[in-house]
Amino acid sequence: MVENSNFPINSEVAAVFNSYPQKIKSKLIFLRQLIFDTAASIKGVGEIEETLKWGEPSYLTPESKSGSTIRIAWKESQKEHYSIFFKCTANLVPAFKEKFPQQFKFGGNRSIDFNLNDDVPVKELKRCIALALTYHRNKKLESPARWKLVEKVT
Repeated sequence: MVENSNFPINSEVAAVFNSYPQKIKSKLIFLRQLIFDTAASIKGVGEIEETLKWGEPSYLTPESKSGSTIRIAWKESQKEHYSIFFKCTANLVPAFKEKFPQQFKFGGNRSIDFNLNDDVPVKELKRCIALALTYHRNKKLESPARWKLVEKVT
């Protein structure tokens, strides 16, 4: 059973989390909680749908259709790393790189990557998540205007 979550978990997603080593599982549950907390703090995002895409926990905004899909994952081949993935064609990760070049490690234009022992810059990560959750609403705005809309997310 997946613990420490304020939001009910999809049973298929719980099975994936429960298949991970405990250290990784707790890190991904933390990212999951950040996604739900961030969504709850943004007016108009609506309910988050939790599902599996490519066998990985994924988060969508089906009610408002305001967001781009967010995935969180760990790969057996990279035991000390875990990631939060964003749709590469959405140009979200380039925006994150521009705004937070020193705060994160990036996996190309697809992900923010963490080592097991990294301190997660929560405030900055929540802003990145907020940008993804409002992507379809704000994608035509210039980068500074998009960031201004999510700067109050904490």
